[in-house]
Amino acid sequence: MTDTQDAHVLDETARRRTFAVISHPDAGKSTLTEALALHAEVIDSAGAVHGKSGRKGVTSDWMEMERARGISVSSAVLQFAYRDCVINLLDTPGHGDFSEDTYRVLAAVDAAVMLLDAAKGLEPQTLKLFDVCRSRGVPIVTFVNKWDRPGREALELLDEVEQTIGLRPMPLTWPLGIAGQFKGLIERSTGEYTAFTRAAGGATKATAQVVDAETIAAQEPEYWQNAQDELGLLEEIGAGFDEEGFRSGKATPVLFGSALSNIGVARLLDSLVDLAPPPAPRPDVKGEDRPLEAPTSGLIFKVQAGMDKAHRDRMAFLRICSGRFERGMVLTHATTGKPFATKYAQSVFGAERRTVEEAFPGDIVGLVNANALRPGDTLYAADPVDFPSIPAFAPEHFAVIRARDAGKYKQFRKGIEQLGNEAVIQILRSDVRGDQAPVLAAVGPLQFDVVTGRLETEFNAPVALDRLPYQIARLTEAAAVEALSAQSECEVLRRDSDGEYLALFSNKWRMDIIQRKFPDLRFEAMPAGSSIS
Repeated sequence: MTDTQDAHVLDETARRRTFAVISHPDAGKSTLTEALALHAEVIDSAGAVHGKSGRKGVTSDWMEMERARGISVSSAVLQFAYRDCVINLLDTPGHGDFSEDTYRVLAAVDAAVMLLDAAKGLEPQTLKLFDVCRSRGVPIVTFVNKWDRPGREALELLDEVEQTIGLRPMPLTWPLGIAGQFKGLIERSTGEYTAFTRAAGGATKATAQVVDAETIAAQEPEYWQNAQDELGLLEEIGAGFDEEGFRSGKATPVLFGSALSNIGVARLLDSLVDLAPPPAPRPDVKGEDRPLEAPTSGLIFKVQAGMDKAHRDRMAFLRICSGRFERGMVLTHATTGKPFATKYAQSVFGAERRTVEEAFPGDIVGLVNANALRPGDTLYAADPVDFPSIPAFAPEHFAVIRARDAGKYKQFRKGIEQLGNEAVIQILRSDVRGDQAPVLAAVGPLQFDVVTGRLETEFNAPVALDRLPYQIARLTEAAAVEALSAQSECEVLRRDSDGEYLALFSNKWRMDIIQRKFPDLRFEAMPAGSSIS
């Protein structure tokens, strides 16, 4: 590229903010995603996952199971302009059974919003997702949600964050009124107070009004004095904003509000624009940084089919890591060395799509009919590069799956192959079981529900599922198939995705006995899904 083109790529990259929303289930992630889009004026009204009668479901939740159960199973990818920036917002599954999908999303972002329930604080899934962010060096902005409902004290929540995960809180806003008696927000840097009037049902923006200190002090003397005392304490302990601490993952800006009522959401969006880092050069498998202005390259972090029922297509989500992406350009698939045409490049907003003509580092591009692509694959133009792949987690739940109707076996086989390629679940096989009865290996049991539901609805292939008594899996080798064939409470199968052999054991005690009996065989632990589930 020319110097002018390089400068254009760098300028556009500096405008990008790519982040994920992480939390425990039911903390309000999808609702916050919708509220952020509402404040960016991308949509006219917001829904809620747990909507009241007559209120629509969340726009970003498109899968039928998500709407029925009120949880996010897949990851939504929303892009919109706000101020002078381009926001790429990735909503992740909160349920621990889908931790692999969450991990893949965190491989594609530059920052994260950690959502805390004002009543529950740091919950198990939040803690584990934070550990993933820390391991990946992802800076975190904290949003204390549901302050309009009864909950804990603000100082208590901040103390929990610092004591539990060692992240120093730096409040940017402070609530006036205890949780459940939310009066408004005080801006710490200026002392300005803003009162909010919630729109009916929370479907549109809350009305914000700046109120002078004398007026609110007279209206709410007790709450105002309490807030001033708390703000004074924060000053004494040095809880001011520290950009270096934030970027290094040692401290977190904290904001308060209510996603459902759209209170404090605009301030959060402004904070992400002002504070979150733009995309940085990404290291390749050799540990060398790929310059942002280098020829186009990107990482596939998610593959999803069934998003468009009319076309039954398959979309791979590509995080642009360097260069200027142009629709129609031919990229090279690093794994196979084969060319990949990008004629059908789209951005996704819930179930809605639009064509993408160009994209820059930090942007997410949906590539349609990407049958050859899998999560963790690299695509590049001109200058070869290969980014580190995304590891598969150690499964802890196993089941044999069969087609109920022999006449639907063709649809069943196609569906299993597709869901395996999407990395929705791991597909294991063996000569003993045969192709008609593959084994599903899952991090969490809800993955089985997703697979059976999608096989039935998308492929018209009803299935029967029989659970297997295994709890532990280890990577092994071809020699183990014969060596372990006579061992009880143990089985060796081969994984479709990469050809690796997995030894399954009924429990740790049985695994230890077999490992001692066959010390020369390979028994390698995989990344533990339970570590973030």
